[in-house]
Amino acid sequence: MTPEDRAPAAHDTAAGPSRPDGRAARTRPPDLASVFRAAAVTGSLHATDLDTGAQVGVGADDPVVLASVFKLPLLVEFYRQAEAGLLDPALPCRVEPGERTAGGTGLAAMLDGATLSLRDLAYLMIAVSDNAAADVVARHVGLEAVNAMLARFGLPGTFVEHDCRGMLAALEADLGPLEGPPHPRDLARLRVLDPATTNRSTPREMTRLLGMVWRDEAAGPEACAAIRRLLGLQVWPHRLASGFPYDDVVVSGKTGSLPTLRNEVGVVEYPDGGRYAVAVFTRSIGTAQHQPRADAAIGLAARAAVDHLRTL
Repeated sequence: MTPEDRAPAAHDTAAGPSRPDGRAARTRPPDLASVFRAAAVTGSLHATDLDTGAQVGVGADDPVVLASVFKLPLLVEFYRQAEAGLLDPALPCRVEPGERTAGGTGLAAMLDGATLSLRDLAYLMIAVSDNAAADVVARHVGLEAVNAMLARFGLPGTFVEHDCRGMLAALEADLGPLEGPPHPRDLARLRVLDPATTNRSTPREMTRLLGMVWRDEAAGPEACAAIRRLLGLQVWPHRLASGFPYDDVVVSGKTGSLPTLRNEVGVVEYPDGGRYAVAVFTRSIGTAQHQPRADAAIGLAARAAVDHLRTL
C-alpha cells in the first residue's frame, strides 16, 4: 500500500507524526478557493506530503488543461527510454531555424542553426519551456509511448493529445494568427482550453506522477535523479516558487501557459526533510498576457496548502 492509498480525500485532514511533541495534530484546511478569488481566477489544486500521504486540495480531480506541463510526462518517458537503451540521450540533433516550432524561449527564439544532444534539448524544454526543443524530444520519444506509460502508471485522466506544434496549430485554426490577447468572446471555441480536446490531467494525477519521480518509482534511481535535476533548473520564479522565497527551501517544477491559463506543478523540499508535491491550475477572467496577481496566486495557494500539511 502506497502513502496515497492511506491518504484522506482532498480537503480532509489527517493525524500525522510531524509534531515535535509526538502528539497528533488536526487543523482546518485552508480556504484555497478564496486565494484564487482574490486574484480574479478560478483554480484547482492538490498537494500531498510525499512521505506521510497527507493531502489537501480543491477541485483535485477536476479535468485540467496541461499546456506546457505536458512536458513533464514527456521528460519522464524520455528518461525511461534512455534507461532501457531505446534511445541515446547523447544523440546529436541538428535543429534548423525553418524547422522549429514557434515559441518565445530557447531554440524557438534563436536565429541560427544549432546542434544539441537529446538530453540538452530535454533540459531546454524544462528549464525555459522551449517548444522547439520539446518537439524534437517528442519526435524521438513518441507521444504514443508517453500515453502508454501514463496508462501503466494508473493515471487515466492524463493524456497527451499533441506536441507543441499541434497545440499551436489548433490554436491558430480556431482563432487565426494570434497577435496579442484573444477577445473574451473567442475563448469558448478554443480547443486548447478544453480538457476534452487537448493535453489534459487532474491536479491529483500530477502530484502522483511527481511522487513517483521523487520516490524513484517512475524509473530507476539514476533516471529519476536526472528528472529531478532538470525540474530543479526551471528558471521561472513568479509562480510556485514565489510562495517559498527562502534560500533553504528548494522548489522544482514545470509551468504551463495558454490564453487565460497559468499552471505549475512541482515539489517543495524543506531543510527538515519535508517533501510536498503540489499541482496548481488556474484560469483567469481577463485575457491579458501579463497578470502578476494570477501568477502570484499559484505561489500563495501552494504555500497555504503546504503550511497546512506541515501542521498535520
